[in-house]
Amino acid sequence: MSATFLGMPGNFPQNAAKAVQDSQLRFNLRKATHTIRGKRAGVVGELPDCAGLREAGKAIKDHTLRHLDRYLIQLEEAVRRAGGTVHWARDADEANRIVGDLVAATGETEVVKVKSMATQEIGLNEALARRGITAYETDLAELIVQLGDDFPSHILVPAIHRNRSEIREIFLDRMPGAPADLTDEPRALAEAARLHLRERFLRSKVAVSGANFMIAETGTLVVLESEGNGRMCLTLPETLISVVGIEKLLPSWRDLEVFLQLLPRSSTGERMNPYTSTWTGATEGQDFHLVLLDNGRTDVLADEVGRQALRCIRCSACLNVCPVYERAGGHAYGSVYPGPIGAILTPQLRGMSSDLDASLPFASSLCGACLEVCPVAIDIPEVLVDLRAKAPHAAAERVGMKAAGWVLGDQARLARAQRLAGKLRRLVPKRLPGPLSAWTDTRDVPDIPEESFRDWWERNDGRA
Repeated sequence: MSATFLGMPGNFPQNAAKAVQDSQLRFNLRKATHTIRGKRAGVVGELPDCAGLREAGKAIKDHTLRHLDRYLIQLEEAVRRAGGTVHWARDADEANRIVGDLVAATGETEVVKVKSMATQEIGLNEALARRGITAYETDLAELIVQLGDDFPSHILVPAIHRNRSEIREIFLDRMPGAPADLTDEPRALAEAARLHLRERFLRSKVAVSGANFMIAETGTLVVLESEGNGRMCLTLPETLISVVGIEKLLPSWRDLEVFLQLLPRSSTGERMNPYTSTWTGATEGQDFHLVLLDNGRTDVLADEVGRQALRCIRCSACLNVCPVYERAGGHAYGSVYPGPIGAILTPQLRGMSSDLDASLPFASSLCGACLEVCPVAIDIPEVLVDLRAKAPHAAAERVGMKAAGWVLGDQARLARAQRLAGKLRRLVPKRLPGPLSAWTDTRDVPDIPEESFRDWWERNDGRA
């Protein structure tokens, strides 16, 4: 697997330290996440059995992952019966080569795209550009990011870090044909984008999409969206190429019904999406190709604790309640998957060999808010703790943990250490030296009591 998407350099603490200094960014993030969070709470509260629906979603995803091999073959057979072509991609390089070859075979040098995290994960736009093919994003937020030479910072709202004034400046500076008197009113910005994209839709012969779900029994793909750009991309072009992670599978249409209730409520705070598009194989003469993407997913599936991350339906609810994400923003995670889900998914997909990936499991306060709102009950704190144990640790930290284990493993040694600490407590600095300084850079050293609880208890003969 190749390392593909990379946002900011460095590790998460370094990136976050820079991000929290940006007051405008923090204001934009707080306003947007709190708005989405409030809408979600309202529509989820309407469900008579939200907990039961959540448990059903979890059970369906777990069952599918346990039998993923069987359902993937069933999906492949169904797509082929419907006139589509299925391609299997082991990693990002293979997926990019397949898509590039398919586009080149049409003789086209432009494609329009439906918002797709899988194609961002593999760096498809950049790979196509190296082959002389231009990819045009048609989702409004993705268009803002693309025109601004930016990186997405949110799963649902990639341009969440931008306010209306910033978007207006991007459109005026980078969008061909943007009206000179463009205001920052949402209606005006949307109208400018609509006019800009209309030409792309009408002239493009090739489209690239992802999918929210794939139905194994019929070979049907499903996309949920709010703007209608996806519907245009899926129907107008002569060739449609869909790049989808293998974990997006559902066994049957009956299973889809559960997620059509869960996903809109947890993502956009709506009872249902304005546009739910489904297509099965090659329809109305369109040439359809499905690229099934692994890119590390089978490795995640093999991890008994970490595999639950593959349940994710990309709703972004965990981002909108996360106190860390709200202050640091998505760019600090250096991945197309930011926030709590990115902190557990990215290190498993990419490995933890880089400083950035090794730091992601620590990008959390472990408050548990993400678990509470996850519509498929991914225990993100559990996976974070498991990944922290697997992450590479500095020699000084390993020595320190061994010393702590030796002291804490024997009550007599612990009692002596507590008495010694009590006697030397006035000598302990507020900022610890050397490798220990990383701890006190972000927190205070706890006050050491003059007498330990153990000694107090013995002195009072166990009387409270």
